[in-house]
Amino acid sequence: MTNFHLRYGTEVAEALRQHRPVVALESTIVSHGLPRPDNLTVARQIEQAVRDAGAVPATIGMVAGELVVGLDDAELTRLATADGVTKLSVRDLAVAAATGADGATTVAATSALAAAAGIRVFATGGLGGVHREAAQTFDESADLVALASTPIAVVCAGVKSILDVGATLERLETLGVTVVGYRTRRFPGFFITDSGFDLDWSADSPELIADILAAREQHGVQHGGLVVAHPLPTDEQLDPQLHDRTLAEGLARLERDGISGKAVTPYLLAHFHSATQGASLAVNVRIILRNADLAARIAVAAARRADLAA
Repeated sequence: MTNFHLRYGTEVAEALRQHRPVVALESTIVSHGLPRPDNLTVARQIEQAVRDAGAVPATIGMVAGELVVGLDDAELTRLATADGVTKLSVRDLAVAAATGADGATTVAATSALAAAAGIRVFATGGLGGVHREAAQTFDESADLVALASTPIAVVCAGVKSILDVGATLERLETLGVTVVGYRTRRFPGFFITDSGFDLDWSADSPELIADILAAREQHGVQHGGLVVAHPLPTDEQLDPQLHDRTLAEGLARLERDGISGKAVTPYLLAHFHSATQGASLAVNVRIILRNADLAARIAVAAARRADLAA
């Protein structure tokens, strides 16, 4: 292959040409974040949630070395069912393209590719962040650095509580990434509604978030991301006592089994899934569907605002 340009799905290309609202979606949750065969079913539900709220979904991934903005159903099926799909962050994109890989894009890579494609809103489950042992390992998700230089709004349920939430918020502040709570002044903890940390700003409507995006663009000063922290309602969260008990058990097992570095997150997530008898997985699905809906409503509000200003 000698042509490494982005390829756009037909529906997404037409929507961008007509300045219609588009929402970027990651493919890592499809290939690596959810078990088969539920992953493909949920991927289609996520896209439908975006459509139901009035926007066009653009799931991003790599198929045989080609970066695609707006996977079709056959391509989505391939990334959901094939073995050996590579997890791609920004640093991996060129190498994977040159070697003809199938790849699923992380939050960092999806954000960068969406921004390059002119998509302003991205829905995901949760951000990566600073790991609990980062003082020794320097283990920090590339999501944070990518958002420091990527002008996109990311709708998420905060970061997983298995990470160091306080340190993650400190890093986002240092990197100049704006964090706004959606109808809350408390940062969500992914599985749970409240991580225990305050936020400086909140927004109570998609229209206000669209205004924030417009103000940033017109100022021309800030070029990083906007994190829209969207907590689950308390009656949809994982039971907090179950969460705290499961997390404590998982951290104790980490130390017992000598797990460290990149193996920590998948180990703890697998422990959550087994220890909660699948309840954490059900919460994960609720999160991404709610975030897809909110992201679509933000994209619609932003498109409407742009039309009125034209």
